Amino acid sequence: MYLTNQGIDGAENRRKWAEKGYLLPEYDREQVTALTKESPFWIHFGAGNIFRAFQANVVQNLLNEGKLDRGLIVVEGYDYEIIEKIYRPHDDLNILATLKADGSIEKTVVGSIVESHVLDTDHVDEYGRLVEIFTKDSLQMVTFTITEKGYQLKDAKGQIFPVVEEDFEAGPKRAVSYMGKVTALLYQRYLQGAKPIAMVSMDNCSHNGDKLYAAVTAFADRWVSNKLADEGFADYIRDSSKVSFPWTMIDKITPRPDVSVEEILSGDGVYGQTPVVTSRNTYIAPFVNAEECEYLVIEDNFPNGRPDLTEGGILFTDRETVDKVEKMKVCTCLNPLHTTLAVFGCLLGYDKISEEMKDTELKKLVEIIGYREGLPVVVNPGIIEPKEFIDTVLNDRIPNPFMPDTPQRIATDTSQKLSIRFGETIKAYMSSGGRQVSDLRMIPLVFAGWLRYLMAIDDDGNPFTLSPDPMLEMVCPYVRKIEFGMTDEVEEMIQPVLRNKSIFGVDLYEAGIAQSVCSYFIELIAGAGAVRATLRKEVY
Repeated sequence: MYLTNQGIDGAENRRKWAEKGYLLPEYDREQVTALTKESPFWIHFGAGNIFRAFQANVVQNLLNEGKLDRGLIVVEGYDYEIIEKIYRPHDDLNILATLKADGSIEKTVVGSIVESHVLDTDHVDEYGRLVEIFTKDSLQMVTFTITEKGYQLKDAKGQIFPVVEEDFEAGPKRAVSYMGKVTALLYQRYLQGAKPIAMVSMDNCSHNGDKLYAAVTAFADRWVSNKLADEGFADYIRDSSKVSFPWTMIDKITPRPDVSVEEILSGDGVYGQTPVVTSRNTYIAPFVNAEECEYLVIEDNFPNGRPDLTEGGILFTDRETVDKVEKMKVCTCLNPLHTTLAVFGCLLGYDKISEEMKDTELKKLVEIIGYREGLPVVVNPGIIEPKEFIDTVLNDRIPNPFMPDTPQRIATDTSQKLSIRFGETIKAYMSSGGRQVSDLRMIPLVFAGWLRYLMAIDDDGNPFTLSPDPMLEMVCPYVRKIEFGMTDEVEEMIQPVLRNKSIFGVDLYEAGIAQSVCSYFIELIAGAGAVRATLRKEVY
């Protein structure tokens, strides 16, 4: 069986796919493609796994039900090989393998993506088609999943990237940076009558719409000031009745293509599903594997209107509610639990997050953090019930054995995550009249666990490699001289870290939990096996 238009066309081919349990597009894809090319309504930047598993599948379902008559256009602006090696050889089709918590796999051939492009100004035909799409009256939304880094115009030292500075000086006709090219396309829409549009970041970062807005306005302002664009362009970008930058919250786990899924597809007789590694080190395949659970909450601000995507499961609301949902997820109901399992999973030698949920102490630890310490201070967003969210996380999502996520991956950049994932809960306790920070028992244990993790020695006393983190060079020296069994001077050695507000969101001494962290840390370094012994003692 071939994943191409010809390979899924005709009664005999469809019968073969169906016999192997595949769900095929139930609409006339040729007709949908023609309508989309003539009157596009949605173009998406970022051709990676989450888009293929989530947004494309939502549109597929609505096409199947006859509630949409047009599909999606996708653009890749970072790694052109994704389009060249994955999309086009398969006529923009992909296979979604939904890995369910009960052990079953749902296999879907997704055909809602009907046009794919690279964001390359040197490719006259490709870029010309993008200009044509951007100037269509029918275009309602431009969406992004390009990671938070995609919106950054400066390096870690605050210096503007050279390619961005070059674009500032050269103007929209010669843009080569990612955001420069996007803004140049938006300028073309402005020149054709300042047509309204929604620019929608769907990346997993806080206030994502503001990040996209900041990047686009930076280009618009510089081009206008350098007289490389009409003065009205900057005003157009800032006029929310013309161009909007909604906030969104997205949540769906789409790990890298798993070899077990490849074997299943190959065993079914599907040809050519081997993953490729591009020259930019993107690991991608014609299929994508993902969990079943998904959330996408969008601020309902679309100047040119929007299709009704609510029946596809997408939630539209106001900006304040989007913010509450994001904080619920990031500060309490999911991300802190993941970080907890990452830290202790590395110390206890686990290589799968799902396996940790079979560990009695670790399961109890995250349950206490979620239900007992975090949930009481969560602001209910109204459209998603926090306890039900945590229930799904702890009972279905994290334990899912088919989700091949690792504590080592999630432990990446932990120093950048603690302030949001735990610091906000501490602040809520500090400002609450009825709760005491001293009531928090497990969050201080996680902080102590992270300090123990920084020693890069597991609970058996064996060295391991720390996951990448921009602050390792700064924080690791504070624990480098600490040895098993030490008690004297330990607090003095780690005190500078405990006072670092940029790490924890608060000075732990001012918050009143530094002593708890120190006490736990001394327990955790008592010797080999001390991490397990401390967990057994403290979580009951």
